[in-house]
Amino acid sequence: MINRIGSFSCLQWFALAGCAALFSGCSSDASSPRELKFGHVGEPGSLFALSADEFARRANERLPEGWEIVTYGSSQLGGDELLLQKIKLGTVDFALPSTIMSSQVDAFGLFEMPYLVRDRMHMQSIEEEVVWTDLAPLAEAAGYKVLAVWENGFRHVTNSSKPLETPDDLEGIKLRTPSGVWRLKLFQALGANPTPMALSEVFIGLQTGVIDGQENPLAQIWGSKFYEVQDYLSLTGHVYTPAYLVVSPTRWGSLPLEIQSILHEEARATQVYVYETAKRLDSELVGQIREAGVLVNQPDRKPFLDASAELYIEFGLTVESGDSLLERAAAAGSN
Repeated sequence: MINRIGSFSCLQWFALAGCAALFSGCSSDASSPRELKFGHVGEPGSLFALSADEFARRANERLPEGWEIVTYGSSQLGGDELLLQKIKLGTVDFALPSTIMSSQVDAFGLFEMPYLVRDRMHMQSIEEEVVWTDLAPLAEAAGYKVLAVWENGFRHVTNSSKPLETPDDLEGIKLRTPSGVWRLKLFQALGANPTPMALSEVFIGLQTGVIDGQENPLAQIWGSKFYEVQDYLSLTGHVYTPAYLVVSPTRWGSLPLEIQSILHEEARATQVYVYETAKRLDSELVGQIREAGVLVNQPDRKPFLDASAELYIEFGLTVESGDSLLERAAAAGSN
């Protein structure tokens, strides 16, 4: 009798567990109203944070009751690599990768080529003529649907040793970079000792002397308060890095068409705000960083381009259709 009761009890538990799983699956149905999580690495006040919050504000004004985008900055949901993993797992709905996309899809290394992007107008032409036609389909095949192209920005170098006037001044400097292989190659070519590190760890790394410097757009330099632990800012503008609002294609396809439409429209519309804000910050932040006690200099960029020109050759030879991507990007908007 005891065995029969025990057996029946086990069957009951299996049945209950099955029901629980069924109802759990129903409650997490992507077509049901829910919180849409947006994770990114930007600190408060950074362009990433401002862009994500603006997109969430715009979309939330239009989304039906029960739907809401909630932003989680400062790597609260993980760094770039972890966020991309969570996008594929469906535990994060939106992420805003930048350089790391070149580690996921080789062709995105296009935006690691020094001085390729001349200005934001040129970037918009590249977006239209190269990103949507070539790069976005490759990203989707890799598990990331690009909803919009926003901005990380023109990148500059800070360090605690000296102003950078030529590439020779980078010799021996331990410089934090993102983990993208092309950024490592760039600063190796320029003579630095590039050290990949998560953005959330950089301030402590600079403060403790684990690294001597870093390179980022002004908005990230300001938002992350690197000016508190760096003495020099050199406006090298060596790379322009876009940022990509990405979702999981599977997760996206499970959303109601009404929700997709709102999110897609507001993601694209937010780009105007992103570019206007980025332009304003570029104008304002140099002065604010200087006022914080950092010595700012504007080096001649030609020696930096000359020293890193081999990257173009390597990209063209090693990345599928690399030469074509470079040529089309450089010529974008010329017609």
